[in-house]
Amino acid sequence: MLGRFSPGPVAATIALTLVLLAPPAPALASEPLWALLKAGGQAVFIRHAITTPGVGDPPGMRLDDCASQRNLTDAGRAHARRVGEAFRARGIVVDRLLTSPWCRCIETARLAWGPAEVWTPLANLYGRSERQAEQVREMRARVTERRAGGNLVLVSHGSTVVALTGVSLDPAEMLIVTPQGDGRFAVAGRLTVP
Repeated sequence: MLGRFSPGPVAATIALTLVLLAPPAPALASEPLWALLKAGGQAVFIRHAITTPGVGDPPGMRLDDCASQRNLTDAGRAHARRVGEAFRARGIVVDRLLTSPWCRCIETARLAWGPAEVWTPLANLYGRSERQAEQVREMRARVTERRAGGNLVLVSHGSTVVALTGVSLDPAEMLIVTPQGDGRFAVAGRLTVP
């Protein structure tokens, strides 16, 4: 007959202590990206935070009327605030903050970092592909400029970020891009604030 193994109280306490002291894996993986942002000179694409359910915007949507658009939920607003708090807690400088003219992007930017400059090339491309080539060209020119000092943050839409980078972001997820000059950039990685 085989005996049953039962760890003693000391072994159980040690195991529990190790589990509690170990940082979660995503936190460890994101530290090099936070360090890169702390050093400055990066471009940060962020998709707007969580919105009311749906895809695209309701029929009759107007940019000058937030009530006609899909907007942030309370959870989305809280998430946007947490993103800004994470930047401030780490001392990460944002030299310039650009946003799509859609209300959900403007609100994400404002809640995270403060007032932002509306920049049309960040406009939603979902169902609006007629301007895609022009918007991608303008975004590429802006994000590939080498910069000294802080970072450039661009608040946009999933469809718009994909058009330039090929990366599909979740709500409030960030894509860190290192400018290389001459129309080139390197994707450094993705960053999420829980």
